[in-house]
Amino acid sequence: MNIELERLKENREKIRHWKKWGPYLTERQWGTVREDYSPDGSAWENVTHDDARSKAYRWGEEGIGGISDHKQKLCLAWAFWNGKDPLIKERLYGLTGNEGNHGEDVKELYYYLDSSPTHSYMKMLYKYPQEAFPYQQLLEENQLRGKNEKEFELLDTGVFDKDAYFDIFLEYAKADVEDILAKATIYNRGAEEATLWIMPTIWFRKTWFTGDEPFIPSFKKSGPNKIKAFSPKSGNYSFTFSGEPDLQFCDNETNRERLYHIGNQKKYLKDAINDYLVHGDKKHLNPKFVGTKAAAIYKLTIPAGEKAEVILRMQHVETESPLESANDILQARINDTEEFYEGLQERVKDKEMKLIQRQAYAGMLWTKQFYYFNVERWLEGDPGRYQPPQERKSGRNSNWRHLQNYDIISMPDKWEYPWYAAWDLAFHCIPLARLDPDFAKDQLLLLLNDWYMHPNGQMPAYEWNFNDVNPPVHAYAVQRVYQIDKKYNGKGKGDQEFLERAFHKLLLNFTWWVNQKDEEGRNIFEGGFLGLDNISVFDRSHVDKLFGKLEQADATSWMAMFCLNMLRISLDLCEFNKVYQHTATKFLEHFLYIAGAMSNISKENISLWDDEDNFFFDVLHLTGEEPKIMKVKSIVGIIPLFAVEPIREELFDDLPEFKNRLDFFFKEKPKLAALVSNWIHPGHEKRRLFSLLRGHRMKSILHKMLDESEFLSDYGIRSLSKDHLKKPYSVQINGSRFSVKYAPGESETTMFGGNSNWRGPIWFPINFLIIESLKKFDFYYGGTFSIEYPTGSGKFITLDLIANELSLRLINLFRKDKHGNRPIYADNEKLQQDPHFQDLILFHEYFHGENGRGLGASHQTGWTGLVAELIHKYHKEKEFYPNAATFFKS
Repeated sequence: MNIELERLKENREKIRHWKKWGPYLTERQWGTVREDYSPDGSAWENVTHDDARSKAYRWGEEGIGGISDHKQKLCLAWAFWNGKDPLIKERLYGLTGNEGNHGEDVKELYYYLDSSPTHSYMKMLYKYPQEAFPYQQLLEENQLRGKNEKEFELLDTGVFDKDAYFDIFLEYAKADVEDILAKATIYNRGAEEATLWIMPTIWFRKTWFTGDEPFIPSFKKSGPNKIKAFSPKSGNYSFTFSGEPDLQFCDNETNRERLYHIGNQKKYLKDAINDYLVHGDKKHLNPKFVGTKAAAIYKLTIPAGEKAEVILRMQHVETESPLESANDILQARINDTEEFYEGLQERVKDKEMKLIQRQAYAGMLWTKQFYYFNVERWLEGDPGRYQPPQERKSGRNSNWRHLQNYDIISMPDKWEYPWYAAWDLAFHCIPLARLDPDFAKDQLLLLLNDWYMHPNGQMPAYEWNFNDVNPPVHAYAVQRVYQIDKKYNGKGKGDQEFLERAFHKLLLNFTWWVNQKDEEGRNIFEGGFLGLDNISVFDRSHVDKLFGKLEQADATSWMAMFCLNMLRISLDLCEFNKVYQHTATKFLEHFLYIAGAMSNISKENISLWDDEDNFFFDVLHLTGEEPKIMKVKSIVGIIPLFAVEPIREELFDDLPEFKNRLDFFFKEKPKLAALVSNWIHPGHEKRRLFSLLRGHRMKSILHKMLDESEFLSDYGIRSLSKDHLKKPYSVQINGSRFSVKYAPGESETTMFGGNSNWRGPIWFPINFLIIESLKKFDFYYGGTFSIEYPTGSGKFITLDLIANELSLRLINLFRKDKHGNRPIYADNEKLQQDPHFQDLILFHEYFHGENGRGLGASHQTGWTGLVAELIHKYHKEKEFYPNAATFFKS
């Protein structure tokens, strides 16, 4: 067992808390719902980026390349100043949802480069221009641009054109659980000497709001390069800094005069270090060198092409000469991390894929965040403090008073989405299970806890609106993580406690779906927008405004998949307790009823399957009108592919009650049996299959999906058929005209804020499930099922080959092509060819349906980090196809 695996074992067995400290700071606390105390719920405008340096937050802290303890009592991050900016760079800048032409967007250049699972070693890169940061230019240019124009990014301003910038590499290395080395290595990439002020900054999260705490924590200068931290909650620490920096102190307190034009309650304020450096103003610094916030200020003049270093060490128990061994500690942790990934990436021989996978894993680990939110306290206000406006008591999230979150959570993106999202997190846990299965399992259980789940069984969607509905993929993730962990632990048996705990809570969530999204009990589900934003002609969350209801092919298919996931979990639990045969039967029967309903809704001869187009569509019911089939060819019609589960026949030899019930049910309901399953006809090695798709329908969907004039792109499956470019879908409803047109890039509508687009781009989670489903089908057929491709060519390809080809196309989004360019960066020459950029990978939210350019949130390693799993599986199967996605064309 290598050293990092040993640390994970010690952490799991509670011998040593190796994960107590980690990258748990968000990158944007301003503009979040938690900090919003406005009467109208305008979170973006309530606390702005300009306010942030002066505002003491209530619910969390932010910083650049920062770390904190797991309860975020004590924080450490880095701040910079180039001598020209109007403020020091303590936090990342970006546009709010109302400022960007495509919604919110971070306007910075930063990259997560490495991390071990216990965060014993971490590395990231921040790029900072030597000229004034173009705050105003970024804001004004994006506001001038319309929905049909690209976002205006930091590189577009020209501030990096002559390489007058600093590359700031930030590294952390743990000598022990609470003995942490931090190092900044700054390279001057410009042609001239340049000066940078760099400030490792430490502060306490403000937990003393009510005045009830008998002791407020504090920092105190204890030498020319030392600071002591005193806190009854987080413990006492010593900070030792290299050289003799300018140590300055203030308090983590709001500058009320600057923000609200009222008198300050405190003398030493949060923005004092900023004002001291930028304006030479010392009035809010504490001359006694004590406070709840402190910074070690270095002024570095770095020659062209040269570098400088700043080192500090935080220790719970101070050692003699703590910086002498700094480089040895750092190198030891680098070696441990290399050893860990050498084992994990043993089969990955392609250097490019290894680089992509390593940075994907780094992003997955860096985007952990401490998340604190007590909704009842947020609604009612803190005792002894000003009260929130009355409007909020019946507004956003007001029916989630039970929700109390105080945990480390895997975030989609710590700037654009610094809050958890239910279906994102489910996908995160699959690659995370390769790194740290205990963390992955804990994350899945977290959202199922009583203080997360609503008492009615609903899972919280995301901070902006916990009531929104995400696809029910949690059971799928639980089952996948269980299987990964089972192989990981090498004991032959899976984690029964994890699986049982998750299963019983998922039962509650399943019941919520049945009761709330199938109100008429017809086994056809509505669901709402289901995370697919603008994929429909109208907002599917508010169909009631059209005086109708929408029967959704995707919601119903997700529920069919949910049933089969729960069936699979029940069968896995039968290994430990045969009583779960009964729940297996329940979910199989529910799946069959859903499948039957999709083909004949309430016996009205209305089907979600359209025989004319050979595809699944939503059906709209308006009061007093005939049902309308919404013939939008989108991934909504592909999602039925996901409801598939192959089962080995020998599994039933030990489950006689389950098998007998199946035989009886199929005998009594032969039409259902014939419609959805290949139970009667065993497949390869006597395997059985449950799925929504039999041969004809599956082939019809696959032919559309693999048609380059419809769904198939060089880089994966598009979210909308390209056929809608020349033939936009249009429908008139209640006198209003609605339409959908193929848009392979950014959103051209304002639906759901317009910051994401499901009308043509490539989305990783959907593509990932397509690949997983094809492999399940192939497992049943044993390579005997193939489809003609292209149609009429006489050439046939197997499902496994299709899955591998799609995997390669998705991986190729990030790989260099024959010209040395990565599709994600499209025509950006600097990102493609510059030696200080070309091997830095960003994991975007989604990708252009034609050229693969990265779009949306630029650091959403969350579900786009699934590429790490694709690379793992691709090499594990030892099927190495050509280096470019040319198979289908050959």
